[in-house]
Parts: sequence; C-alpha cells; structure tokens
Amino acid sequence: MADFVEYERFDAIGLSQLVRERHVTPSELLEAAIQRAETVNPRLNGLVARRYETARHDAASGLPDGPFRGVPFLAKDLGPELAGTPMTMGSRYFRAYVPAADHPFFKRVKAAGLNIFGKTNTPEFGSMPYTEPALFGPCRNPWDTARTPGGSSGGSAALVAAGVVPMAHASDTGGSIRIPASCVGLFGMKPTRARMPTSGGTIGDANVDLCISRSVRDSALLLDCVAQERGALYQAPPTDGSYLACTQRDPGRLRVALVRGPMLGHGIDPEARKAVDAAAALCESLGHDVAVDEPQGIDYTAMSYALLMLFASQIGWHLGAGNPLAGTPLRSGDLEPATLALLTIARVLSADELTTAVANQRLLASVFDAFMQRYDVLLMPTLAAPPIRIGELALTQSERLQIAVLARLRSKALIRKAARDIAARMFDWLPYTPVFNLTGQPAMTLPLHTSAGGLPVGVQFAARLGEEGRLFSLAAQIESAAPWANRRPPGATLG
Repeated sequence: MADFVEYERFDAIGLSQLVRERHVTPSELLEAAIQRAETVNPRLNGLVARRYETARHDAASGLPDGPFRGVPFLAKDLGPELAGTPMTMGSRYFRAYVPAADHPFFKRVKAAGLNIFGKTNTPEFGSMPYTEPALFGPCRNPWDTARTPGGSSGGSAALVAAGVVPMAHASDTGGSIRIPASCVGLFGMKPTRARMPTSGGTIGDANVDLCISRSVRDSALLLDCVAQERGALYQAPPTDGSYLACTQRDPGRLRVALVRGPMLGHGIDPEARKAVDAAAALCESLGHDVAVDEPQGIDYTAMSYALLMLFASQIGWHLGAGNPLAGTPLRSGDLEPATLALLTIARVLSADELTTAVANQRLLASVFDAFMQRYDVLLMPTLAAPPIRIGELALTQSERLQIAVLARLRSKALIRKAARDIAARMFDWLPYTPVFNLTGQPAMTLPLHTSAGGLPVGVQFAARLGEEGRLFSLAAQIESAAPWANRRPPGATLG
C-alpha cells in the first residue's frame, strides 16, 4: 500500500474492505493519506489544521468497528465542533477557539470508524461560494490552480480530487457541498432538511452536513451512518431501508423536468448548457422521460433577498447569541469586508424582514412541492459556469470603502438598498443550488461534463423531500453508464 496508485484506486468502502480483510492496517492507510496531504498541500492549500498525532494514536489503539473502520477522513474547519481541534470557521476572530466536545455529527462519524487527521480550508463563516479566507489564503483547484475549487467546502473538495482521501466532510447552506464538488469533478449530495444532526444557527435548518466523495456509494453509506429520524425541530420524511442499498437498485423509469433558464441569476454559460443537455440525453438513453419544464410564478428577486437575509442572520448569530467567545470584543481587522457587510445587515435591519424572508422560504417550498407532484426529479446545471478564477468575485476597493461607511452610518435605508444590490448579483454564478436549501429538498451534483478548457462542470438533480434514495439510485445508474472515478486532475498525486 505504499504505492500511490494502489491507495488511490479505492474508494472509502474499498479501503475499509482492505482493513477488514487484513491486507492493510488503519495505521498504514493513515500514513498514506498524510504523505499525500503533505505532497499536494503546498500547491493547493486545502489543509489548514493537522491532527496527525491524535489520528496515529487512534489508528494504533483501535478504531470503532464501524463500516468505514480505518479510512482516513478530513473535517471542514467550519463546524460541527470537533473536540480538541481548532475551529476557526475561516475567521481571524476565532483563530484561538478550540471546542471541548464533539458535536453529535462527528460522534457518528467516529463511530463509523473514520479516522479524522486534519481540517480543511473554508471561507470566513462559510458565507462565500469560493474559498479565499484572509486567515489562511486561497485554496486552489487541482484541475487549474489559478481557479477556485468552490466553496464553502473548497478545501475538502480539493483534497479529495487530489487523491488525499476518498471522501471528506462538507456542509451545505446554499450549495457548499454541490458547488465545490462541481468545481473539482466529484459527487456531492445535499440531503433532505433535518436528515441529520444540525449545526450552526441557520433559520429553518437550511444547513446540512455530509461529505464530498469520489463514489456515489461512499456518500450513501456515510448518510446511513449519520442520519437521524427523530428529535429535530423539523422532521425529515422516513427512509425506506438503507441508502447504500438504494445504490444497488434500479431507479425505474423517472419523469425528469429539465430546467433551462436560470432561477436566481441572470444567465448560463454555454459550457453549463452543454453539460445539462448532455445529461438530459443520457437520461433519455437510460429510459427516463425528459421534458423541459420548471416551477412558475416565483419571484426569484424576493428569494435572492430572502437568502441574503438568512445568510446575514447566521453571521449575526455566530457573532452574537451563538458566539462561543462571548465577551471577546471584535477588533478592527478581525472580520473580512464581506462578513462585515452581512453582520451590519443582520444588526441593523429589523426582525420583520427576517420573518418576511422565512415567509418567502415557505412560499417557495410550497410551489416546488406542488410542481414535484408531476415529476420525480429536476435536472439543471449545478453552476452557471465552470470554476471561476481566484479573486474573480472579490470585493473591489470601492465596495470595501462603501461597506466601511455603511457600517459606521448604520442607516437602515442605505443598508437595505445595499442589501438588495448585493442580493441582485451574488447568485449569478450559483443560480440553482441555494433554492434547494430553502425548500429543504435533497439535491446532488454529478461530474458529467468537462469544458473545452479541461475544467469539470457538474449537473444537479433534485427530488422530493425525503427522496435521497431515489437520487442515490439514479446517481449509481448514471455512474455506471458514464463513470468518472478514473478522471484525475493534474494536481493529483496519482502519476
């Protein structure tokens, strides 16, 4: 197992099988992963905290006998909490914060036998669709290091794509599993709202945690390990058996609605259009019925504003009621300008605007629920375009000055106008992914297209609430028909 190609040939289930059959030990797998991390990280900047000695101790002393026993794993540096390991959330303000206890999500991850040996790069508070925190610097896409691996789970995506681990933790409040998976050519599933223990302070349980993986079955089995059915504010519809079993079932003949226009944004790049049209043709070749259609009567401008309010409220919570460092004052330079803008919105605009955002969220969910009575799945691009260049969406100097002035003035009228201006353009690159955080529906991205410039371009499928099993069945069928496991970026350790 010292050979690079041998390690990277297996997904997480395959590696755990090697451990069970005693072809390799958990310690050997861990050292292989560490070696790869140290090889690629100077180029990609995906790993921001090392937990090597703890992981070595765990591997040597015996890991839980779960289905992933001995498989190396990485946690996103945003949350949930991982005991004894810094949780900066990509912010200079939290650079010294170390949680004392594991969140239930990571308790279940550990019980599954996964061995966590580090934490991955994320934008400040996970609020951006790219990973360029001032604290750690930009994370880079192994397919083209001048481009982003997306966000907010960019570090996890980059290191899975580079062959360091077969899957890594990711979370998703507006697309943060699906965006980076699309950018680096991997699989990403956002489960149904309340499917697993939640973290953070998102309104309406918009955030979910799972992973980015190379294989469909790895994500399915991990969801089996971490899913919960009871005890949340919202209740996810019950599941029918295991998700891993769903990957071995024929999905049947599905009714597929092909969405051609943007939802939240203003346009679609030809490469994204090619990707979704090819995916539609593939679905038809597999026996599914595809029709161009989409929900009607939705005010997506209002939905963009609702999303901005929800994101802002989460930042306000992180630095307010949910602040584990309560009493530690914010100093000048502790927050990035974009975060300061969201915090200003959260602290100045009134509670009724947040209530209006939640009301619009409910309206959107009801419209999509009615539409999905006619279809089994929706098909659309994951992103409006291939991975963007690092710095392409960064704030200009004039925008930074405007934010600083607004933060000092605290004028409701001016801040409301600025918020609407931000909402009008912030979803141009991600016109689809946040919609399904609002509705709570499961959605996944599949790496089915490569641009003329050699960049991955994902396509997104969404299903009814509670129907992750249907999506896993479809994903496994497509994975078999158009496999992607052997596609490797030039930044990967595979020779």
